[in-house]
Amino acid sequence: MTVSFDFSDRVAVVTGASGALGSAVAEAFRDAGATVAACDVVEPSSDDARLDAGDGIEFYKADFTDEDAVSETMARIADDHGRIDYLANIAGTWRGGSPIEETEVDTFDFLFDVNLKTMFLASKHAIPHLKDEEGAIVSVSARSSLEGGEGDGIYRASKAGVRLLTETIAEENKGTVRANAVMPSVIDTPQNREMMEDADFDRWVKPEEIARVVMFLCSDGAAVTSGAAVPVYGEA
Repeated sequence: MTVSFDFSDRVAVVTGASGALGSAVAEAFRDAGATVAACDVVEPSSDDARLDAGDGIEFYKADFTDEDAVSETMARIADDHGRIDYLANIAGTWRGGSPIEETEVDTFDFLFDVNLKTMFLASKHAIPHLKDEEGAIVSVSARSSLEGGEGDGIYRASKAGVRLLTETIAEENKGTVRANAVMPSVIDTPQNREMMEDADFDRWVKPEEIARVVMFLCSDGAAVTSGAAVPVYGEA
């Protein structure tokens, strides 16, 4: 069975768009006909970027941990394209390896900034535009946010925050803006393969597979779904 989406004449904002998952989401929206506003601090021309900008994907460089930058970027996107229909909060990262008593406060600040603050600020400044279009938000939580664990408790806590804010946004915007989260486990990215070179990569979910779930949650097919935390970890 093949699944297709038609987002013609719609505008999708994707944060963290230069990364492996963000670029997959941006390109999936583009391929489905949407105009994509791809946002990141890492430009597509960077060696670390995976985004193929152009032809339906317009890049907006912005630090989404800075509220002024987020406010200005959302306003510019809405002005440039006349609307915002979808927000995909993909910006995020992982750090771990130390128990709580050995974890630096800088690590705490970094993970909550990148994983939770970006989601909060992007949602805050997109919601007024999304209300006009009865749009949708999809954010990235994590399977590991469902319980505590050794060595990456700060990461887990930040991703639990994403899930709880998603539920709050859904509750506060019933009938106007839908908000859902996806919960990956290990995603099949070059960085994860490098870190876990002895793992069974075939069990990991590919960014393109998660991108299709993100698009479904934005589509009319999920019109009755809001406040959900959707597993996207397959057999990982």
